[in-house]
Amino acid sequence: MRSRLLPLLIMLMAGVLLALGFPLAASQAAAQQQRVVVDRIDDTTRFAAVAQFVTARDEESTVSPDDDERLHTLRTELARYEQLYGIKAGVFYRDRSAMAAAPDNWRVPASGELYEAYEAALLGRRAHNPRQVWPWQHRMLAIASPIVRDGDVVAVVVTDSPTGALRARILHGWLLLIAGELAAMAIAVLLAVRLTAWVLLPIETLDRVTHDIATGRMKSRVEGSGGPPELRRLVRSFNEMADNVEAVLEQQRAFVADASHQLRNPLSALLLRIELLGLELPDGHMEAESVKEEGRRLAQVLDDLLGLAVAENSGRHLAVTDIAALTRVRVDAWRPVADREGVTLEFGSPPQKAVDGWADGVALSSALDAVLDNAIKFTPPQGRVAVGIRVEDEHVAILVADGGPGLTDDELGRVGDRFWRSARHQNVHGSGLGLSIARALLGQSGGAIGFAHGDPGGLEVTLTVPRTAPVGAG
Repeated sequence: MRSRLLPLLIMLMAGVLLALGFPLAASQAAAQQQRVVVDRIDDTTRFAAVAQFVTARDEESTVSPDDDERLHTLRTELARYEQLYGIKAGVFYRDRSAMAAAPDNWRVPASGELYEAYEAALLGRRAHNPRQVWPWQHRMLAIASPIVRDGDVVAVVVTDSPTGALRARILHGWLLLIAGELAAMAIAVLLAVRLTAWVLLPIETLDRVTHDIATGRMKSRVEGSGGPPELRRLVRSFNEMADNVEAVLEQQRAFVADASHQLRNPLSALLLRIELLGLELPDGHMEAESVKEEGRRLAQVLDDLLGLAVAENSGRHLAVTDIAALTRVRVDAWRPVADREGVTLEFGSPPQKAVDGWADGVALSSALDAVLDNAIKFTPPQGRVAVGIRVEDEHVAILVADGGPGLTDDELGRVGDRFWRSARHQNVHGSGLGLSIARALLGQSGGAIGFAHGDPGGLEVTLTVPRTAPVGAG
């Protein structure tokens, strides 16, 4: 969930920063240009004031450049202005003829932005809001101011400014803005990481504890943690639910254990009486033998039920255990049983050195006994049961492969369920609880049991225990 929520928050914050950054960048560029425009308007206004006297001197005839001192002053000002700032400037009559211009041969073009500013000034409108100049645009900035006398526009002052310095200032401002945006984005990412961790902490804890409970560690609970109030309420509700489930399971286990124990004594007395009655019957009486067999089978079921209840209720006593040595001992213990059944029990290529794993030695031995018993039971005479050790990165696995008929895919999904037995194997002695007991024992000791098809046939059972200490071990 973190991998989905964190990018979403980052994208949202990035979108907000971009949504604020673009208008701010445009506003910054407009402010820079407006300062330039104000300066140019001030310049044109000053030139217009000088040119006003020139036009006022004689409105009917052309002004003579040789005689008019004011015209000479205007031309001098324009030339110095163009020389100092590199800005073309001129005063033009309504017919676009030049009163004065710098450089001398500069004229108003017949089209373009400068022409539009000139035409607007002829209509009495001062250019105060020209099109925005952007850093990637290499163009001039045209400003025009009308020269008005007696309410009429008699000439126009025009400036045509290069925009290199303006574009550089805009770009510099944008770079600072980008740096600020990046810094804000970095802070936003840190906040998003912290926010995601704060929101997901209860969920991650819930996920871990749910997995613990699902694997048999019913005592696991979610400790008080941060997070939104809704998730904290969910944590409290989850703990209450886990307490109730544990109480119900405890009652169930207690009932099974008590019932098995209470029934065991009357059943033992009943079997004894059946034995005594059998002494008075002829040898080989089929009904008597059948009753004895059913009684022994019922006793075995009760013993297995009691063993399952004890296995599910036993605590964990984990320690570093030599898995190879433990497996070798159990294989040696079951070899006489396999020989009696005509089955070959092999411990293939046992490691020469210790293979350590974290396990409850008693529980793992009992689970392995249940698996070996099941493997020998379903392997026909002259068959073979192979036991091996496989060391993985995080686990040590004990593999038990039998030579029996194996299971179908559907049956493989149910193997290990309580009292379940394949319909094809109902004639084999057993209660259907052996692998369930093995699963419960391994689950309590931090391990797991898995089932797969054997090669070339049969059933392969894998018992795994961790190589490192699980949470809560010790």
